Amino acid sequence: MLTKKQKNLLLFINKKLRSSGVSPSYEEMKNSLNLKSKSGIHRLISALEERGFIKRLAHKARALEVIKLPETASANDIFNNFSPSVIKGGLDDSASKNIDEMDIPVLGNIAAGTPVEAIQNEVSRIPLPSNIEKNGEFFGLKVKGDSMIEAGINDGDTVIVKKTETADNGKIVVALIDDNEAMLKRIRRKGKTVALESANRNYETKIFGPDRVKVQGILVSLYRNFQ
Repeated sequence: MLTKKQKNLLLFINKKLRSSGVSPSYEEMKNSLNLKSKSGIHRLISALEERGFIKRLAHKARALEVIKLPETASANDIFNNFSPSVIKGGLDDSASKNIDEMDIPVLGNIAAGTPVEAIQNEVSRIPLPSNIEKNGEFFGLKVKGDSMIEAGINDGDTVIVKKTETADNGKIVVALIDDNEAMLKRIRRKGKTVALESANRNYETKIFGPDRVKVQGILVSLYRNFQ
C-alpha cells in the first residue's frame, strides 16, 4: 500500500518518462509534490524502490524505470498518466523534407473503437519523431474512432508504434485478435484472461483468452495535423 505522496510521485515520474523519455530531476519532483527540500524525494524514491515500483538504472545519473503502477490507481490516474508525444502538424511538406529523420511505413488504418482487418500493406511513409530513440523497428497507423480519446489519442491521429511481441500491463498496444483483426487498446492480463481496455467510458472492455491475443507493438508517439 503506497502513501498518497508515494503514489503521486510514482505517477509523476511515469508521466515524465512517457512524455519525454527522461526521468524528472529531483527539483521537478520536489516541485510536483510541493515539498520544501529534496531529502523528502530521496526518501520517497527509496520507499518506491524497496516496494518494487521503480528501479534505479546503474551507471546513469538521475535514471529511473517504472516497473509497475499501483493497482489502486484510478482510471483517470492511468489515462492521464499517458501523455503522448504529439508532433503538431507533423505530416506537412516541411516535415517530410527533414533529411535528419528516419522514414517509417504507415500500414493503413487501426480502429480505436471496433476492430478492423489486420494491417499488412504499406500505404505511405512518415518521418520517425526525432525525440524517439531509434533502437528498434517502428511503423505508423492512422487512427479511426474515438475510444482512446481519454488517453489523448484522437480520430485522425497517426500513431507511432514500436514493434514488439510483449507489453507490460497498462501499455497501449496494437493487439491482433484471432490473427485477423487489429485494434488499438490498453492491455491488461489477469490469470488466464487478457483485457483490452478503451480510454473512453462509452466503450466496454473486451475480454479474450490468452491464445487469441497477440501484441504487435506498443504506442510510443503520435502525429496530429491541425488543418
